[in-house]
Parts: sequence; C-alpha cells; structure tokens
Amino acid sequence: MNYPSRLIEDAVNEIAKLPGIGKKTALRLALHLLKRDEEQTRALSDALLSMRTQTQFCRQCHNIADGELCAICSSTKRDASLICVVVDTRDVLAIENTSQYHGHYHVLGGIISPLEGIGPADLHIESLVRRLQQASEQEPVREIILALSPTMEGDTTAFYLQKKLKPTGVKVSTIARGIPIGGDLEYADEITLGRSIVSRVAYD
Repeated sequence: MNYPSRLIEDAVNEIAKLPGIGKKTALRLALHLLKRDEEQTRALSDALLSMRTQTQFCRQCHNIADGELCAICSSTKRDASLICVVVDTRDVLAIENTSQYHGHYHVLGGIISPLEGIGPADLHIESLVRRLQQASEQEPVREIILALSPTMEGDTTAFYLQKKLKPTGVKVSTIARGIPIGGDLEYADEITLGRSIVSRVAYD
C-alpha cells in the first residue's frame, strides 16, 4: 500500500497493531484523526497515555482500579462471601452486564497453558488462597465460583484451583454449561449438549 506521507504510514502501522484492525481500517482511522481538530486528537492521545501509565490494579482482586481497591471490592453493597474467579477484566465486565451477580471477583490474570509456558505460579492463585485465609470469622467466604471458559486450559485451571482450595473448606462451584437461549439442539456440539443434560435442573 502506498501512503502519501511517512507520518501517515507510521500512524497506520501503529494502529494496525491493535487486535481486529487491518491496514485498510487503520488508514481510515488515521485519516479521520487527521481531519479532526488538533485538540480532539490530543485529547485522545492524552487519554490513552494516561490509561497506560496511571491505571492501577486492585490489591485484593487484581481487577483494574483507580486506587488501591476497585469499585467492586470497596462497595458495601456487594456480597463479600461470594468470590467469582475469572481470567481477566473482560470476564468481569461480561458478568457485570448480566446484572445477575452481586458478589466479589478474583482476576487470575491468565489461564494455565503449558504450551504457552504459563503455569500456576504465573497467575494470581496464591493471593486467592490468602484472601480465604485472611477472611474474618464475621465475614467468611462461603463460596468460590469458577467462571472459566470450557476449554482444555480452562478445565485444567479449574481442576488445579479445586485441588488448591479444597483444604480451605470453602465450597467451590462452577458456572453451568449448556445450550444458549435461542439455540437449536442440532447445532450444539456433543460436549455442550452432554453437559447440559448432566447439569439439568428441575423444571419450574
């Protein structure tokens, strides 16, 4: 692709490094930014730089935060006796968007994947164990919910966590797996369909 300016080319190359953005989309975005007022473009660059340099992580759950504690961990309206274990912040956002969960979270920061060289020591597992050990008798943790993707790596991580958390005596559960709303059985894979039958619930 020929560019009218080296500056445009440099901008396109950087924007194209973002996930899901090809060179054509990057060029369209770069030209759009070029047409905007300089103040608007500067505001965007300042916001991105501030996000990268000033973002903190919650010392308790490792979610993205503005201070030492994230908004969820510092909220008195959340149920601290429930901890939902997820891989990253995107999972927190997805669950929060359901408005069905009102407990706390624990972000692992990844998933066990021997092929990628990621082991238990690379994740925030020990800090989860410490959270359970440090929970007061007045506010004990009564359940850990493993909300991990139903993949081989996710199942491996869930299995490891279950063994690691067993000595604490805290109940460990996992999210249900089954057929999505509006889905047809004939298009469901065998594993999903099988798990949906095994994990069946009473019909009310």
